[in-house]
Amino acid sequence: MNYKAKEKVYEKILLISAFVSVITIVLIGGFILKEGWPIISKVGPIKFLFGTEWAPTSKVFGIFPMIVGTFAVTFGAMVLGVPLGVATAVFLAELAPPKVSKIVRPAVELLAGIPSVVYGLFGMVIVNDIIMHIERTYLAGLLKPEYQRGYSVLSASIILAIMILPTVINISEDAVRSVPHEYKEASLALGATNWQTIYKVLIPAASSGIIAAVVLGMGRALGETMAVIMVAGNTAAVPKSIFAPVRTLTGNIAIEMGYAAGDHVKALFATGIVLFIIIMLLNTMATVIARKGVSRS
Repeated sequence: MNYKAKEKVYEKILLISAFVSVITIVLIGGFILKEGWPIISKVGPIKFLFGTEWAPTSKVFGIFPMIVGTFAVTFGAMVLGVPLGVATAVFLAELAPPKVSKIVRPAVELLAGIPSVVYGLFGMVIVNDIIMHIERTYLAGLLKPEYQRGYSVLSASIILAIMILPTVINISEDAVRSVPHEYKEASLALGATNWQTIYKVLIPAASSGIIAAVVLGMGRALGETMAVIMVAGNTAAVPKSIFAPVRTLTGNIAIEMGYAAGDHVKALFATGIVLFIIIMLLNTMATVIARKGVSRS
């Protein structure tokens, strides 16, 4: 087989692989839509999305508390994790001595490899205990007794913030490193300090990559299940404070799918449709932002 024939074979293999990936996504989306759409049509999209009561035994399916809970813990994770992740990325890309980098980078990679159930155990034993102590010692007069157990939006946000760090750090560091060296050299030549160069030149130039890292980290937080189940409290009600227990969309599916039947199963699949659409929109947003960054460079 000559070189050109081998090239065509490799191209066909790669093309088939790409089609398999696309078909897999289409099949998964189609299956979830097929199973979940009947209950959305039966209940009504508005009532299903914005209903505040989830009572499967009474055939009442409103997932608004879970939608709010999902975005609440995700927003909290972004507030806590993104500044730390971006700061660590800039440090590794521009400031870290080689000896420090040899310690920090493996630590970041290790964070990415830890199973989510281990994060959940850490949250239950350490984070929840600390938050419960704060609630009972300093906030006992302000919070209801059921809010003084440590299981809360804040606990889930802290654990998710730790879990998204590898994604935010790695992608943000690559974005900072991809900025042409001429930008930094020109800034320093004009009399700017190293710090001024970092926050006025390098970070703005790498902003599209950093934003893509944030969006992908958000998708990671939205899709997390086990760790959130273990620390969030899993109460199907709209959280009124960061100390309130909460249930997310993924947690709702994982907790109830094992014993659900009939319309209850279909409602959980419909919950999956909503989650699938949210994740798809976030990934599309990340792709668009990344492409804009490439076109600018």
